[in-house]
Amino acid sequence: MIKEKLFKYLALFAAFCSVIFLFSIIFSIFREGLPIFKIVGPFRFLFGTAWYPTQDPAEFGILSLLVGSIVVTFGALIISIPLGVGSAIYLSEMARPKIREILKPFIELLAGIPSVIFGLFGMAFLAPFIMRLFHLNTGLNVFTASIILGLMVVPIISSLSEDALSAVPKSLREAAYALGANKWETIRKIVLPAAKSGIFASIILGFGRAIGETMVVLMVAGGSAIIPKSIFQPVRPMTSAIAAEMGETVVGDDHYRALFGIAIVLFLITFASNLITEMVKRKLRQR
Repeated sequence: MIKEKLFKYLALFAAFCSVIFLFSIIFSIFREGLPIFKIVGPFRFLFGTAWYPTQDPAEFGILSLLVGSIVVTFGALIISIPLGVGSAIYLSEMARPKIREILKPFIELLAGIPSVIFGLFGMAFLAPFIMRLFHLNTGLNVFTASIILGLMVVPIISSLSEDALSAVPKSLREAAYALGANKWETIRKIVLPAAKSGIFASIILGFGRAIGETMVVLMVAGGSAIIPKSIFQPVRPMTSAIAAEMGETVVGDDHYRALFGIAIVLFLITFASNLITEMVKRKLRQR
């Protein structure tokens, strides 16, 4: 009884610590970042196209940073969704057990590689290759960042999608086979519709992972605070702006608070994506 009570209170303490740390982080970000909305104004901060924090007078419009983050993230999803969902379908529905045991660890191994390694690969190999292939001035652009970021998101989408596909009852597959459907028809018309909530949740979670990534976009996105007109132009996403410029600021000045304002916008986007994921998962459990 004593051990059980001790474990209960230790677990309760750990849970309270997690909640306290979370609210402490949220409070500190909003405390430092909210003043910039009074100084610049919410509309001018969110929709201003000029990000020149060091000039006089300074400009704190983050639209170019926001667009850069969205473009790179959706480019990554265009790459990661077919690879992630396709690999999940193969592992769950088509692969033999021995092949599944070989392939699944390799896919999950991508999630364990540090993001700086992906960034180094993008800078040293992929960016020069893309620059030569498309005859560009630089290979550090939206396209390169999307490819590297897409590869990083694949394990998340693949793993969660496979779990959703595996959760589909075998009786549904057997009923489809009994009615004369082949394997592809069963997957397309029975399994995928039954697992669509879980697959959608994996995609939303992958979106949150991609838009919050820092090191890869800092190293291979190019670092130009412009609204791109082409996928071969460099950009500066919000996360890379925070990482690159925070060390150059003076604590408490407008530039410092503007970076925390970017953090607030990024937090709200990721919070919304996680909230949508939880809502979809709840619907999946109810079904």
